[in-house]
Amino acid sequence: MVGLQKTKKCGGKQWKGFIGLSLGLMAGLLLGCGSAIASNLDEEISSLKAEVSAHAAEIFQLEQKVLHPVDTRLAVFLKLAAQDGLDLDSVELFVDEQPVASHLYTARESGSLRQGGIQQLFTGNLANGAHTLKAVITARAANDRFVRRESTHRFQKRPGALRLEMALEAKAPDYEPRVSFVERK
Repeated sequence: MVGLQKTKKCGGKQWKGFIGLSLGLMAGLLLGCGSAIASNLDEEISSLKAEVSAHAAEIFQLEQKVLHPVDTRLAVFLKLAAQDGLDLDSVELFVDEQPVASHLYTARESGSLRQGGIQQLFTGNLANGAHTLKAVITARAANDRFVRRESTHRFQKRPGALRLEMALEAKAPDYEPRVSFVERK
């Protein structure tokens, strides 16, 4: 027959059921794959973090070699030889009349030194040859007097690392600060 014909309806309920089943299967597959993808992503992220950490450590070591080569390194340390004679206020360091370090002490830091602690005041590079280290110390002595002392130490820098240990003490009855220097390789 030519002309108008009635179209046959396909079972609408059947299509709806098929689409629902297909969407359910696809969602299940995606959820299963999603957890696998997430775990792979977590593993990859932790691997990248480990690589970044390793590279950061290598960069730090290279930076230390470039900034502070062992052959020219100078380190200055401070300790209190007599723990009860001085309450440190500040220390200034000069190498060859150039200021290299300055530190103001808190009550906690001063207490740490009185308990036997050692502080690294300065680390830097220095050419081989004759040099002068000057320390300016400001402190309160045990007899409640404020004192300011300048102390100079001449030393010969040779190839290799040099550690200068500066020891402060103030003994009774006068509590006059004394500074001594010890050179260590």
